[in-house]
Amino acid sequence: MNKDFNLFMSQLQETNQTLDFFCDFDKISANVAEVEMSLNTLNYLIGKDDMAKGVAEIWQRDPKVFEVLGILIAVRDEGKKPVVDKDGNVVLLKSYFESCSKVVEFLQGTGLADIFQSRRIKNLVDYVFGIETGLDTNARKNRSGHIMENTVAKILKENGVAFRQEVYSSEFPELSVLGTDEKRFDFYIKTTDKKYLIEVNFYSGGGSKLNEVARAYTELAPKVNSVNGFEFVWITDGIGWNSARNKLEEAFNTIPSIYNLTSIHSFINLLKQ
Repeated sequence: MNKDFNLFMSQLQETNQTLDFFCDFDKISANVAEVEMSLNTLNYLIGKDDMAKGVAEIWQRDPKVFEVLGILIAVRDEGKKPVVDKDGNVVLLKSYFESCSKVVEFLQGTGLADIFQSRRIKNLVDYVFGIETGLDTNARKNRSGHIMENTVAKILKENGVAFRQEVYSSEFPELSVLGTDEKRFDFYIKTTDKKYLIEVNFYSGGGSKLNEVARAYTELAPKVNSVNGFEFVWITDGIGWNSARNKLEEAFNTIPSIYNLTSIHSFINLLKQ
């Protein structure tokens, strides 16, 4: 196959994002459901003039309710989040949920007490749904990768190519050349004379990670290809590569089998030979 890097770059797609990329509402709803009962109990504090009294009344019934307070300031893992208390000591955020007085200190220090008393929040369940929606944007990079994997899987299925996903190098004793670190490959395709280990990704934006990925695959491909009967394949796309063009070109010239979503059909044709 004649490889043309300029052609490869001209074929890169702007995005692979569909409408369901932006928010995973199933996951958001599930996260809210886990704390919904506690949030409904904490709704009792909304509009309370005497916040300490309200907290004490809830504490007498169920002190565990306050363990969900972290999500109200968009923090999930309170057990690992250090903060500086009013005395200048570094403490874990979760320590504020261990007594009535500390809960009140938390509400006042974060500003939540004022938010509650002024009724700027009407319902904590709805409020946390909004917070979870915001936090879910952090997962978009992972979703972009999953979309790419699904796209490649769809193309392979449509062309009658049998494959497996998420295959580990430890499955192949021959790949001891990769060292002791176990490597996970996105796809594995076996033909009568070759085993293809495939990585796929999509980058719509730039960043240092692209250089790292290109460098890693430039080093990985020769190792895999040195083992008789194995070949490394990289399927990548996205205009984010424009920001790492030089490093991608180096990889393009080193890795024999590198494709994008346009040229992947060349790989499909190779498999069918």
